[in-house]
Amino acid sequence: MSAFVQQPAQIPAAHAQSSLAPYWLTHLGALGLFFVAVVDSSVVPLPLPGSTDLLLLWLVAHGGDPWLLASCAVAGSILGGYTTWHIGRRGGEEALRHYVPARLLAPIVGWVERHRILAVFLPALLPPPIPLLPFALASGALGVSRRRFLAVFGTARSLRYSFIAWLGVTYGRNIVRLWSGSLQKWSTPLLCGFVGLLIVGACFGIWKIRGLRKIDAAQKLARPNRYACAK
Repeated sequence: MSAFVQQPAQIPAAHAQSSLAPYWLTHLGALGLFFVAVVDSSVVPLPLPGSTDLLLLWLVAHGGDPWLLASCAVAGSILGGYTTWHIGRRGGEEALRHYVPARLLAPIVGWVERHRILAVFLPALLPPPIPLLPFALASGALGVSRRRFLAVFGTARSLRYSFIAWLGVTYGRNIVRLWSGSLQKWSTPLLCGFVGLLIVGACFGIWKIRGLRKIDAAQKLARPNRYACAK
Protein backbone atom coordinates (compact mmCIF):
# COMPACT_ATOMS: atom_id res chain seq x y z
CA MET A 1 0.00 0.00 0.00
CA SER A 2 2.86 2.40 0.80
CA ALA A 3 4.29 1.88 -2.66
CA PHE A 4 0.92 2.72 -4.16
CA VAL A 5 0.89 6.08 -2.37
CA GLN A 6 4.55 7.05 -2.61
CA GLN A 7 5.53 5.90 -6.08
CA PRO A 8 3.79 8.70 -8.10
CA ALA A 9 6.20 11.21 -6.58
CA GLN A 10 9.05 9.44 -8.43
CA ILE A 11 7.44 9.80 -11.87
CA PRO A 12 8.93 12.65 -13.98
CA ALA A 13 7.48 16.12 -13.74
CA ALA A 14 4.61 17.27 -15.97
CA HIS A 15 6.78 19.29 -18.35
CA ALA A 16 9.00 16.27 -18.97
CA GLN A 17 6.03 13.99 -19.51
CA SER A 18 4.60 16.11 -22.30
CA SER A 19 7.62 15.28 -24.48
CA LEU A 20 7.30 11.57 -23.79
CA ALA A 21 3.57 10.92 -23.88
CA PRO A 22 1.11 11.72 -26.65
CA TYR A 23 -0.79 14.91 -25.94
CA TRP A 24 -4.13 13.46 -26.94
CA LEU A 25 -3.79 10.54 -24.50
CA THR A 26 -2.36 12.10 -21.36
CA HIS A 27 -4.59 15.18 -21.56
CA LEU A 28 -7.85 13.27 -21.63
CA GLY A 29 -7.60 13.24 -17.86
CA ALA A 30 -10.10 11.89 -15.35
CA LEU A 31 -13.15 13.24 -17.19
CA GLY A 32 -12.11 11.64 -20.46
CA LEU A 33 -11.42 8.37 -18.67
CA PHE A 34 -14.90 8.52 -17.10
CA PHE A 35 -16.61 8.85 -20.49
CA VAL A 36 -14.47 6.12 -22.06
CA ALA A 37 -15.41 3.83 -19.15
CA VAL A 38 -19.12 4.61 -19.65
CA VAL A 39 -18.96 3.68 -23.33
CA ASP A 40 -16.68 0.69 -22.70
CA SER A 41 -19.34 -0.93 -20.46
CA SER A 42 -22.31 0.01 -22.63
CA VAL A 43 -23.83 -1.52 -25.76
CA VAL A 44 -21.75 0.83 -27.94
CA PRO A 45 -18.68 -1.11 -29.12
CA LEU A 46 -15.25 0.49 -28.73
CA PRO A 47 -12.57 -0.15 -31.37
CA LEU A 48 -10.18 -1.65 -28.84
CA PRO A 49 -11.32 -4.14 -26.14
CA GLY A 50 -10.19 -3.06 -22.70
CA SER A 51 -9.87 0.61 -23.71
CA THR A 52 -10.57 1.75 -20.14
CA ASP A 53 -7.81 -0.46 -18.74
CA LEU A 54 -5.25 0.84 -21.24
CA LEU A 55 -6.20 4.49 -20.77
CA LEU A 56 -6.14 4.18 -16.99
CA LEU A 57 -2.75 2.49 -17.13
CA TRP A 58 -1.27 5.22 -19.35
CA LEU A 59 -2.69 8.10 -17.34
CA VAL A 60 -1.39 6.71 -14.05
CA ALA A 61 1.97 5.88 -15.60
CA HIS A 62 2.33 9.50 -16.74
CA GLY A 63 1.81 10.97 -13.31
CA GLY A 64 -1.96 11.01 -12.85
CA ASP A 65 -3.52 10.57 -9.43
CA PRO A 66 -4.15 6.80 -9.21
CA TRP A 67 -6.94 7.13 -6.64
CA LEU A 68 -8.85 9.73 -8.65
CA LEU A 69 -8.38 7.96 -11.97
CA ALA A 70 -9.35 4.54 -10.64
CA SER A 71 -12.44 6.05 -9.00
CA CYS A 72 -13.47 7.72 -12.28
CA ALA A 73 -12.98 4.46 -14.17
CA VAL A 74 -15.13 2.57 -11.65
CA ALA A 75 -17.87 5.22 -11.61
CA GLY A 76 -18.04 5.44 -15.41
CA SER A 77 -18.03 1.68 -15.79
CA ILE A 78 -20.86 1.28 -13.27
CA LEU A 79 -22.94 3.84 -15.17
CA GLY A 80 -22.29 2.12 -18.50
CA GLY A 81 -22.94 -1.31 -17.02
CA TYR A 82 -26.20 -0.15 -15.50
CA THR A 83 -27.44 1.18 -18.85
CA THR A 84 -26.64 -2.21 -20.41
CA TRP A 85 -28.47 -4.04 -17.60
CA HIS A 86 -31.43 -1.67 -18.03
CA ILE A 87 -31.61 -2.33 -21.78
CA GLY A 88 -31.67 -6.05 -21.04
CA ARG A 89 -34.31 -5.57 -18.37
CA ARG A 90 -36.50 -3.54 -20.69
CA GLY A 91 -35.96 -5.53 -23.87
CA GLY A 92 -35.95 -9.04 -22.39
CA GLU A 93 -35.34 -11.88 -24.81
CA GLU A 94 -35.62 -9.55 -27.80
CA ALA A 95 -32.69 -7.51 -26.50
CA LEU A 96 -30.61 -10.66 -26.11
CA ARG A 97 -31.36 -11.82 -29.64
CA HIS A 98 -30.68 -8.31 -30.92
CA TYR A 99 -27.24 -7.87 -29.33
CA VAL A 100 -25.89 -11.36 -28.57
CA PRO A 101 -24.67 -13.68 -31.35
CA ALA A 102 -26.89 -16.75 -31.73
CA ARG A 103 -24.01 -19.16 -31.02
CA LEU A 104 -23.39 -17.54 -27.62
CA LEU A 105 -26.98 -16.98 -26.58
CA ALA A 106 -27.85 -20.39 -25.12
CA PRO A 107 -24.59 -20.85 -23.11
CA ILE A 108 -24.79 -17.34 -21.67
CA VAL A 109 -28.46 -17.66 -20.71
CA GLY A 110 -27.76 -21.01 -19.06
CA TRP A 111 -24.79 -19.62 -17.14
CA VAL A 112 -26.71 -16.59 -15.88
CA GLU A 113 -29.66 -18.75 -14.80
CA ARG A 114 -27.37 -21.11 -12.84
CA HIS A 115 -24.81 -18.62 -11.48
CA ARG A 116 -26.42 -15.21 -11.10
CA ILE A 117 -23.60 -13.65 -9.07
CA LEU A 118 -20.62 -15.18 -10.87
CA ALA A 119 -22.18 -14.33 -14.24
CA VAL A 120 -21.91 -10.65 -13.29
CA PHE A 121 -18.72 -10.76 -11.24
CA LEU A 122 -16.35 -12.69 -13.50
CA PRO A 123 -16.99 -10.83 -16.80
CA ALA A 124 -16.68 -7.50 -14.95
CA LEU A 125 -13.45 -8.59 -13.27
CA LEU A 126 -11.60 -10.42 -16.03
CA PRO A 127 -10.01 -8.62 -19.00
CA PRO A 128 -10.74 -9.29 -22.69
CA PRO A 129 -11.41 -11.62 -24.43
CA ILE A 130 -13.99 -12.37 -21.73
CA PRO A 131 -17.11 -10.54 -23.03
CA LEU A 132 -19.04 -8.24 -20.70
CA LEU A 133 -21.98 -7.06 -22.84
CA PRO A 134 -23.82 -10.40 -23.22
CA PHE A 135 -23.68 -11.16 -19.51
CA ALA A 136 -24.80 -7.67 -18.45
CA LEU A 137 -27.71 -7.81 -20.90
CA ALA A 138 -28.67 -11.32 -19.80
CA SER A 139 -28.56 -10.26 -16.15
CA GLY A 140 -31.19 -7.63 -16.83
CA ALA A 141 -33.28 -9.80 -19.13
CA LEU A 142 -33.31 -12.79 -16.75
CA GLY A 143 -34.28 -10.89 -13.64
CA VAL A 144 -31.08 -10.21 -11.69
CA SER A 145 -32.11 -7.39 -9.37
CA ARG A 146 -30.70 -3.91 -9.84
CA ARG A 147 -29.26 -3.81 -6.32
CA ARG A 148 -27.49 -7.15 -6.70
CA PHE A 149 -26.17 -6.28 -10.16
CA LEU A 150 -24.76 -2.91 -9.08
CA ALA A 151 -23.20 -4.33 -5.90
CA VAL A 152 -21.50 -7.25 -7.66
CA PHE A 153 -20.55 -5.29 -10.77
CA GLY A 154 -19.16 -2.37 -8.73
CA THR A 155 -17.09 -4.69 -6.54
CA ALA A 156 -15.58 -6.45 -9.55
CA ARG A 157 -14.78 -3.20 -11.35
CA SER A 158 -13.22 -1.72 -8.19
CA LEU A 159 -10.88 -4.69 -7.86
CA ARG A 160 -9.98 -4.63 -11.54
CA TYR A 161 -9.24 -0.93 -11.88
CA SER A 162 -7.43 -0.75 -8.53
CA PHE A 163 -5.09 -3.44 -9.82
CA ILE A 164 -4.59 -1.59 -13.13
CA ALA A 165 -3.80 1.63 -11.25
CA TRP A 166 -1.30 -0.25 -9.09
CA LEU A 167 0.39 -1.55 -12.23
CA GLY A 168 0.63 2.01 -13.55
CA VAL A 169 2.22 3.20 -10.32
CA THR A 170 4.63 0.28 -9.99
CA TYR A 171 5.74 0.00 -13.61
CA GLY A 172 5.06 3.56 -14.75
CA ARG A 173 8.69 4.40 -15.61
CA ASN A 174 9.01 1.35 -17.85
CA ILE A 175 5.79 2.23 -19.66
CA VAL A 176 6.97 5.80 -20.28
CA ARG A 177 10.30 4.49 -21.55
CA LEU A 178 8.56 2.06 -23.91
CA TRP A 179 6.40 4.81 -25.33
CA SER A 180 9.22 7.30 -25.85
CA GLY A 181 11.44 4.66 -27.41
CA SER A 182 9.17 3.03 -29.97
CA LEU A 183 5.55 4.18 -30.03
CA GLN A 184 5.46 7.98 -29.89
CA LYS A 185 5.82 8.41 -33.67
CA TRP A 186 2.56 6.50 -34.13
CA SER A 187 0.51 8.71 -31.81
CA THR A 188 -1.22 10.73 -34.57
CA PRO A 189 -2.23 7.71 -36.72
CA LEU A 190 -3.43 5.91 -33.60
CA LEU A 191 -5.51 8.93 -32.59
CA CYS A 192 -7.13 9.23 -36.03
CA GLY A 193 -7.87 5.53 -36.14
CA PHE A 194 -9.26 5.46 -32.61
CA VAL A 195 -11.52 8.47 -33.16
CA GLY A 196 -12.76 7.11 -36.49
CA LEU A 197 -13.58 3.70 -35.07
CA LEU A 198 -15.17 5.31 -32.02
CA ILE A 199 -17.52 7.29 -34.28
CA VAL A 200 -18.38 4.16 -36.26
CA GLY A 201 -18.98 2.24 -33.03
CA ALA A 202 -21.20 4.99 -31.64
CA CYS A 203 -23.28 5.04 -34.84
CA PHE A 204 -23.57 1.26 -34.73
CA GLY A 205 -24.68 1.35 -31.08
CA ILE A 206 -27.29 4.04 -31.81
CA TRP A 207 -28.59 1.98 -34.74
CA LYS A 208 -28.87 -1.07 -32.49
CA ILE A 209 -30.73 0.87 -29.79
CA ARG A 210 -33.15 2.32 -32.35
CA GLY A 211 -33.79 -1.15 -33.69
CA LEU A 212 -34.54 -2.40 -30.19
CA ARG A 213 -36.98 0.45 -29.64
CA LYS A 214 -38.78 -0.40 -32.89
CA ILE A 215 -39.11 -4.01 -31.77
CA ASP A 216 -40.43 -2.87 -28.39
CA ALA A 217 -42.97 -0.56 -30.07
CA ALA A 218 -44.09 -3.34 -32.41
CA GLN A 219 -44.64 -5.67 -29.46
CA LYS A 220 -46.75 -3.07 -27.69
CA LEU A 221 -48.91 -2.62 -30.78
CA ALA A 222 -49.29 -6.38 -31.17
CA ARG A 223 -50.58 -6.93 -27.65
CA PRO A 224 -53.91 -5.07 -28.09
CA ASN A 225 -54.43 -6.81 -31.43
CA ARG A 226 -53.97 -10.21 -29.83
CA TYR A 227 -56.34 -9.27 -27.08
CA ALA A 228 -58.98 -8.12 -29.58
CA CYS A 229 -58.66 -11.36 -31.57
CA ALA A 230 -59.06 -13.39 -28.40
CA LYS A 231 -62.29 -11.58 -27.62
